[in-house]
Amino acid sequence: MENFTYYAPTRVIFGKGAIENLGKEAEKLEDQKAIIVYGSNRVEKNGILQKVEEQLDTWGIEHIRFAGVKANPTVLHAKEGIKLAKEYSADLILAIGGGSAIDTAKAMAIGAVNSGDIWDIWTGKVPFTECLDVACVLTIPAAGSEMSNSAVLTNEELGQKVGLTTDIYRCKFAIMDPTYAQSLPKKQIACGVVDIMMHTLDRYFNKKEIQHNHMTDAIAHGLLKTVIKWGKIAYDDPSNYEAMSEIMWASSLSHNDITGLGGGRDFSIHQFGHEISAKYDITHGESLSAIWGTWCRYVMDYDIDRFALYAKEVWGSEKEGKEAAIEGIEKTEEFFKSLDMPIRIPELSCGILDKDTLDELAIKCTRNGARKIGTFHPLDTEEVKKVYYLANIV
Repeated sequence: MENFTYYAPTRVIFGKGAIENLGKEAEKLEDQKAIIVYGSNRVEKNGILQKVEEQLDTWGIEHIRFAGVKANPTVLHAKEGIKLAKEYSADLILAIGGGSAIDTAKAMAIGAVNSGDIWDIWTGKVPFTECLDVACVLTIPAAGSEMSNSAVLTNEELGQKVGLTTDIYRCKFAIMDPTYAQSLPKKQIACGVVDIMMHTLDRYFNKKEIQHNHMTDAIAHGLLKTVIKWGKIAYDDPSNYEAMSEIMWASSLSHNDITGLGGGRDFSIHQFGHEISAKYDITHGESLSAIWGTWCRYVMDYDIDRFALYAKEVWGSEKEGKEAAIEGIEKTEEFFKSLDMPIRIPELSCGILDKDTLDELAIKCTRNGARKIGTFHPLDTEEVKKVYYLANIV
């Protein structure tokens, strides 16, 4: 196990009626003016937005709304929010929703108090030193942004989707009531389940030299088995509170780093998926499930034992070596299919892609060859192309 520093400061208020604590938590921060960030009018129709506003009113916190967050949050929309935050002199950016709303809130919180264009800040060209307070009311278990130090934005003009990792914009508190996720469309639940699994698997498959993390592995195995069991139940019956509770908590644990302590991060699947979703505005979870199995088959020979362990501990495989590894991959793909999720690029809305397009995605993925992606087996541009090619076969 490698040395690590663990920091997960978000205060979590979990369970039915958790929103009744929102005003008190905001008041603790001594914030006076909040911007409520959200996407669709679902939060208006189901009454969540009104409950948030009632809480803020009760505790004397002024507030305005900022709607319109997209499934793949954009730089352009974040810039509109930053402008509003400056004009309003906001001190709290409060997201209602999932990763897209929270990531937009994080971008607004940084952009409102640091000089420079938010995309330049996001891509490391301009430094930042401070941030407004960020908090959330989670309604979509998926991205884990409520407890992570990560956020992602899409630059539609450049066709790029880029993540930023920093502790400065972690949520101060997260209100998590599983009943708020019970009105989600089934596709969103499925995409969320895949994202939760990938946040764990992208940590689980890392460099061979740093995989002797038995406690961390046990947490990862337990989380994956929990999500597989209860994710399918939640997908089949979104009204099942127990199932939704399990995947909502798993969402947070999958991306607050506890499933990867003492190890590394691969996250090559996310890089593959980001390029597809940036170009075609495809839902994040779908872009991940469409690549994962192909990536596994391409890299598994670099550490068959790791894949065999995954198959044994998560899927109960009784096979050994490569046979077990293949069984684990196939079982995972079967699970994705049970959620009506794609396991190849042609199953996405973009359909089969031509070679030039796949080459373009690979070049963007490796920043024009300036980097390799992943840690399990770092992939250069030519290898990234090969994975895209294989995932594009019907």
